Amino acid sequence: MMPRRTTKRDAIRTTLIAPCGMNCRLCIAYNRDKKACPGCRGDDGVKSKTRVTCRIKTCEKIVHGGIKYCFGCDTFPCARLNHLDKRYRAKYDMSMVDNLENIRQFGVRQFIRNEKTRWTCPECGETICVHKRRCLFCEYKWR
Repeated sequence: MMPRRTTKRDAIRTTLIAPCGMNCRLCIAYNRDKKACPGCRGDDGVKSKTRVTCRIKTCEKIVHGGIKYCFGCDTFPCARLNHLDKRYRAKYDMSMVDNLENIRQFGVRQFIRNEKTRWTCPECGETICVHKRRCLFCEYKWR
C-alpha cells in the first residue's frame, strides 16, 4: 500500500499538531491512501475508534477547559502523557514532552519549521514517517 503523495501545498498546519505534541503529519495513519486519518484535531467521523477515543485528546481539560496543548494544564505532564512519551521515546526516538516544551518555549510555528527540517527525507524531500522509521516514498531509512 503506497501512502498518499505529498506536495508543497501539504504544509504542516498548526491543526496537525495534537494536544499531546504529536505532529500528525508524521503518522502512518495520516499518510496512508485508504481511510487516511485527518489528524487528531480533524473530523472524528472518518477516524478509527482508537483515534476518536484517545484519552489525551478527549481529556476534559482539553475538550472543556479551553487548553490547546497539554503544557497548559496544571498537571503537565500527566501520567497518560508520560506513558505515551515513554513509549515514543523507546520505539520512535521522539518525545511528546520535549515537543510540548518546544511549542511552549518557541511557539507552534517555530516548532513546525523545526519539524519540517527534522522530518524531511534527505533523498527525495518527502516526509519521513515516525512510525516506520523510513521515508514512505523512497524507503530512505531514518537513523
